[in-house]
Amino acid sequence: MAAREGAAGDQPEGATVTDVPFVRAAGDAATLGRLHGAARAEALRAFLDDSLCRLNRLLDLPQSMDGLRPVLDAYRAEIEAQTPDLAAEIRGLAEGAGLTPEEATLLQVRREVLGYRKVPVRGDCTTYARAGAGTPVLAQTVDLNGDLEDQIAVLEVAPEGSGRRSLLLSFAGLLGYLGVNSDGLAVGLNLLLGGDWRPGLPPYLAIRHLLDTTADVDEATRALAGLRVASSRSLTLCDRSGKAAYVEILGDDLRIVEAPQIVHTNHYLHPEFAPHDELNVFARNSSLRRLEACTARLAALPASAGAEEHFGVLSAPPIRVPDEGDIRLDKTVAAVVMRPDQGRLYVRPGDPSRSRTHVFTLS
Repeated sequence: MAAREGAAGDQPEGATVTDVPFVRAAGDAATLGRLHGAARAEALRAFLDDSLCRLNRLLDLPQSMDGLRPVLDAYRAEIEAQTPDLAAEIRGLAEGAGLTPEEATLLQVRREVLGYRKVPVRGDCTTYARAGAGTPVLAQTVDLNGDLEDQIAVLEVAPEGSGRRSLLLSFAGLLGYLGVNSDGLAVGLNLLLGGDWRPGLPPYLAIRHLLDTTADVDEATRALAGLRVASSRSLTLCDRSGKAAYVEILGDDLRIVEAPQIVHTNHYLHPEFAPHDELNVFARNSSLRRLEACTARLAALPASAGAEEHFGVLSAPPIRVPDEGDIRLDKTVAAVVMRPDQGRLYVRPGDPSRSRTHVFTLS
């Protein structure tokens, strides 16, 4: 099972996020959900009651559960069809937290409900992977709007009968956001804007499915090709064997690029997808700056660099996106470093330049 190893480093003055709730769950799918829901029930209820998961503080037109029900039903049908175990886990989450099935589903598809034409975007994650022999690493910032740093949690899940376990970063009841599994596969992500967003498997649940069911980059890319993903993203994958790849998603199409080092931000890199990019000019400029800065800093970082050195890359501007006091704007709400060869997840919650490192290990 996972060991939580506590925190490393001194707490900088002025830091506001000092803890990372940790939920350990083992059993069948419904049990995983019930344990997660029970552990986070108070926080999830408060989040749902906060302007409907803060959606109504971000969108121009107010939403309601009644109004969203047809959309949620369409997503729930897709999740059930593609990943029935995750559908059962969502039902368990609802039971454990005292939510309706629709509320538990909304927690999984909230980003899709926001869409991408209604929300100003200027950040939204800088991700990189190094696949050097003996020191594979996947690291990234998590840039989100909605002031979600108070919703962070780490999950350790051990599905019954699998033998495979995962450490997952989660926000506000998500069954998964990014993570690493006991076979030595790590998966991170970047928002990309393109194509039609439609009911399908939310990318966060697709990542959880990959960690539940695949052992390495090759297996994961094959599995991803069989999914109908709801919205555009880039997934970055790295495994213990020293292989890394990114997978860009545009509608039903994928482009897979393998490389010993990968840096990705929020614009399409593959030349066949780049003409379909719908990122606004201000966000694109930010994405290009972060891509260039990260690439340059990695060039100066030795292959043997430890987690704290990687956090140094992630904690400096422009890679770290500052809080400007506007809930509608993206900011860095966490940074993570994953070592797939060690089954280890390092997390700095909130602004990574002002928080200490929490370490979680699959033993």
